[in-house]
Amino acid sequence: MRLPFFSADPLLRLLRSKKTATLPDLQHALGSQVPLTVFRKLKELGYRTSYSHRGRFYTLDRIARFDAQGLWSHNSVWFSRFGTLVDTAETFVNRSPSGYFVAELEDALHVSVQDPLLRLVGQQRIARQLVSGLYWYGSADASVRQRQLQARQAAAAPSVSDSVIAT
Repeated sequence: MRLPFFSADPLLRLLRSKKTATLPDLQHALGSQVPLTVFRKLKELGYRTSYSHRGRFYTLDRIARFDAQGLWSHNSVWFSRFGTLVDTAETFVNRSPSGYFVAELEDALHVSVQDPLLRLVGQQRIARQLVSGLYWYGSADASVRQRQLQARQAAAAPSVSDSVIAT
């Protein structure tokens, strides 16, 4: 018995027009209810999975226009050059000159990051410590983390011009 042949062209047309799509949208466009068939065709085209919306959305590498930080959004769906939310959070923390507090990283990534950060700490891929009563996240590499903390403390310290005493 000969298996049906599916062309990736319907997926390409759908994603060119909509920019992003869910698995059911892709299955409908391809004419196959088999997720593995859709993923095989997406792989041929080169695709990304969203890090927001629990990875429900897909786009093509050629469609995404990543900013300098490696992020791209379409209709409030976020994609990262670094992959999943966990991988993106790890990359941001490790590349940051001064590490991140949760709220800062959430502002940068536009999604909740507390659970991924805890997972990364548990896997020893990043480190956390209390700084000014809040958990701060930095590199798992001790020397990098020390530089990040020093940069954080230097940024928080009042400058000479801020502390000039009026006479």
